Amino acid sequence: MRKADALRSGVYAGGGLVLGGIGLFGVLVAEGLLADRAVHQVQLLHAPNPSGSYGEDRPGRPITLALLGDSSAAGYGMERPDDTPGAILATGVSARAGRPVELHDLSVVGARSADLHPQVEQAISIGADAAVILIGANDVINRVRPTVAVSHLVEAVRRLQESGVAVLVGTCPDLGTVKPVLPPLRQVVRAWSRRIALGQTFHVVRAGGHTVSLADILGEEFKAEPAFFFGADRFHPSAAGYAALAEVLIPPALSILGVIGDEEAVIETHRGRRVIPIAAATFHAVNRPGTELDPAPRPRGRLRRLWVSVRRFRTPATP
Repeated sequence: MRKADALRSGVYAGGGLVLGGIGLFGVLVAEGLLADRAVHQVQLLHAPNPSGSYGEDRPGRPITLALLGDSSAAGYGMERPDDTPGAILATGVSARAGRPVELHDLSVVGARSADLHPQVEQAISIGADAAVILIGANDVINRVRPTVAVSHLVEAVRRLQESGVAVLVGTCPDLGTVKPVLPPLRQVVRAWSRRIALGQTFHVVRAGGHTVSLADILGEEFKAEPAFFFGADRFHPSAAGYAALAEVLIPPALSILGVIGDEEAVIETHRGRRVIPIAAATFHAVNRPGTELDPAPRPRGRLRRLWVSVRRFRTPATP
């Protein structure tokens, strides 16, 4: 994600989102200015590129993994390579596959879907086995029509697949969880995010790629605990936020590589107990009395260490 130059306009119109009334227009402009000012109060660092070898001591041919997209892929704001989504993803894939991983982080801070094509060509040129794409937030920020944004992504997916690269897309996050964006602008941004995510899911799957819905899996966690999951600028994720994001990507990445079956990559609830990434669950356990974390019954096997189920017990009343 880029720090939202387009937030200055405060207006997300078109693409089926109809905003009416001069008064509402003025409110959205004012809220956009306030959000932009709040986000730009803190200047974050460009994360060091985590590209390199992971699990070199493991046997077998290295898995070549390409990471494409925007600042959410780059880990914008992180100071250490180990805290970036790419490093966490590569480490997890190597550990569960039992093979070395060669990571190529090709992402560009501020990239929109239309900017994917040079990254795609790089992924093809290195002979990637799989490509993970995180894109869409900057399309929302820059008011790119969902149909236009999705068409660029689908073109990228098709180009990769034609070259023998398996593709996983983490769909557009819910920017309505960003606290500096106030209602009613928040509702407009959320609707725009969801429209892009829905289009990405439908058309990427039709093109033969795979998707994982980041908003559905992590949206509530980011919304409920923004101080934990967002960084200092309250716009980009924190180290915990990036860790949760990367953990969500590991099971489906293993699936597209053929290491596990699709059924093992499904994140679901079990007997009414939520199954969420460890990075997200840790905060619940530390800050909410009566929270119990257990190894998740599903996904099974090698992935059980990545997921925990959460339940809460009522604290007995003090006599």
